[in-house]
Amino acid sequence: MSDMITADLVDLDLSADTKEAAARALAERMVALGRVTDLEGFLADVAAREAQMPTGLDGGIGIPHCRSEHVTEPTLAFGRSAAGVDFGAADGPADLIFLIAAPAGADDAHLTILSSLARQLMNAEFTAALRSAGDAAAAAALIRGEQPAGADAGARDRNGARDRNGAGAGGGSEDGSAGGQDSVAAPAAASAGTATVGGDETPQPAEPARPFRIVAVTSCPTGIAHTYMAAESLENAGREEGVEVVVETQGSAGFTRLDPAVIAAADGVILAHDVAVREKDRFAGKPTVDTGVKAAINRPGELIGEVRDKAARGEVTAAAADGPAGSGGATPVERGGESGEGYGTKLRKWLMSGVSYMVPFVAAGGLLIALGFAIGGYEINKAPSVMDHFVWTQADSWAALLFQIGGVAFAFLVPVLAGYIAYGMADRPGLVPGFVGGSIALTINAGFLGGLAAGLISGAVVLAIQRVPIPKALRGIMPVVVIPLVSAAVVGFLMFVVIGKPIASAQEGMTDWLNGLSGANAVLLGALLGLMMCFDLGGPVNKVAYTFATAGIAVASPSDSAMKIMAAVMAAGMVPPLAMALATTVRGRLFNAAERENGKAAWVLGASFISEGAIPFAAADPLRVIPSSMVGGAVTGALSMAFGATLRAPHGGVFVVPLIGNPLLYLVAIAAGVCVTTALVIVLKGLRKPVPGTSAQGPGGGADPSAPAPGAKQPVAA
Repeated sequence: MSDMITADLVDLDLSADTKEAAARALAERMVALGRVTDLEGFLADVAAREAQMPTGLDGGIGIPHCRSEHVTEPTLAFGRSAAGVDFGAADGPADLIFLIAAPAGADDAHLTILSSLARQLMNAEFTAALRSAGDAAAAAALIRGEQPAGADAGARDRNGARDRNGAGAGGGSEDGSAGGQDSVAAPAAASAGTATVGGDETPQPAEPARPFRIVAVTSCPTGIAHTYMAAESLENAGREEGVEVVVETQGSAGFTRLDPAVIAAADGVILAHDVAVREKDRFAGKPTVDTGVKAAINRPGELIGEVRDKAARGEVTAAAADGPAGSGGATPVERGGESGEGYGTKLRKWLMSGVSYMVPFVAAGGLLIALGFAIGGYEINKAPSVMDHFVWTQADSWAALLFQIGGVAFAFLVPVLAGYIAYGMADRPGLVPGFVGGSIALTINAGFLGGLAAGLISGAVVLAIQRVPIPKALRGIMPVVVIPLVSAAVVGFLMFVVIGKPIASAQEGMTDWLNGLSGANAVLLGALLGLMMCFDLGGPVNKVAYTFATAGIAVASPSDSAMKIMAAVMAAGMVPPLAMALATTVRGRLFNAAERENGKAAWVLGASFISEGAIPFAAADPLRVIPSSMVGGAVTGALSMAFGATLRAPHGGVFVVPLIGNPLLYLVAIAAGVCVTTALVIVLKGLRKPVPGTSAQGPGGGADPSAPAPGAKQPVAA
């Protein structure tokens, strides 16, 4: 880290009152040293990373960071704030702020900086010394791992004052030699008198013949800061208590597996994670404490005590009965989620799992059917099977072929939806009952509601079966014979006999309600769907609105109301990226260079009905962009419904305009929403205090030499 931070990159009197201002103040120091080429572009990348997850850590620490095309070499800047800056940590504002910048693609350098810094931050003397450093050179030397004069005394005076993490609280040695990295050696030395280590033959009646051995895994959603802080905290606590702790850090750059011999020799396991542990089954059969990553940071000693108590009682975990190798029994949703999630969050993810697999069938089938209608007219649905009648030279035959292929694709929608909801809940064993239940939902005319119910029931049935104790001799046939057989039979019985008819009645009632929509009710529904489409730009709320629309047209003969809803949803989803593209064109000075480049791509993305084209703008300025987009989307959705525009295809943007009913008025509705959103964004951005450097003009009116050359200068978030 010697060349990554210098005294010129340290601000011990940081006066910023917001995280954006703090990042700007530190980034300006990087620009002055030539390590960042475009201030605004780099800050946009920092903001995009911050939008993914707050970078505040407990203990008064803020670590804004990113990879960026505008960074020439890995760099670290440090600021100390007397008032504190809110970076989203649970325990309050941060007074120690580290801005980490790495070139795009420099994954190893980026993670090396973050992981080493995160480990240092677990040392209370290190953070105390930073808070007491009297000059920038001393602070920079401390961060680099050197020992500046006078740092030790200040560290000892403040040792533990801000030790919110519970690690490194043992303090330094009384001879004043502790400080920086040496502090972690003191607990180890102290523990030597209470355990037999390295062949020491001194009798230790209070401890076993060898120290208690623990293997641990730490991981967090970003796989950077908390992952390594938790590892350092557990290792420090282990040294204090005379326990051998070996940690596997499952970071974002991958992980090095613990030696199987080390795992076999371990007396207990600590799994401190906020995402699923990879290859969890390696630790089966041992006393295990399974908790969140912050618990390992805040109370490592308690976790070590818990696992020792479990070992004393003989409590061990069981091996996973089935599931993919290396999955540790985790379902696809669990492998992609965080521990401790509530039922509502899991339910949403299960449903989105089914929807995500269903959408390609919707797009392919819907576009094929729409093309069939475009070529052969709306009577093409009455054409005979192309197996019986197909003339190569007749357009109607080709139209019938496209329509019938699309119809076959649409027939998979409900089974795929149900199957992959069950898959998200119970992994591969859920596929058979899920597909069977979805097919039954089609058979009894229960539609999408039936598919949703079938998927959830299938997953629940499989999970229930897996909880039944099974003799070891039968475990081999469970996933191949027993689970598919029993689960399919149970789900089939429930769908045919118990809940199928009520769900089919509910589906019929919803269809009748949609068919009866007219006038003000239809306009209000269009406005609501427009708001949902623009709320999170491709997120869960957006997907709910889109799924609602596609469910209506996923039949052989959709109603006029269903096609109006589909048209309104697609129109509203096109508004945000098109509006951002227009805003960067007419008022480019309100946007930085990176945003102006993104605006060019947003024209194509918006025209193609890809709402995610507006995400870079929303991430950088959510309070102005998202509300403006929602207003414009509501206007477009309402106008589309009022104009009676219809759409048979579930995707395609402007490229399926020939397939739209009332296409000219449909385009007017889109244009109106785009203009409304553009005007609101320009007004709201114009009201804020001008930000230096957003213009492409230099101080003298000429071109700014730091402005990026035209090209793909896209924000790259860590």
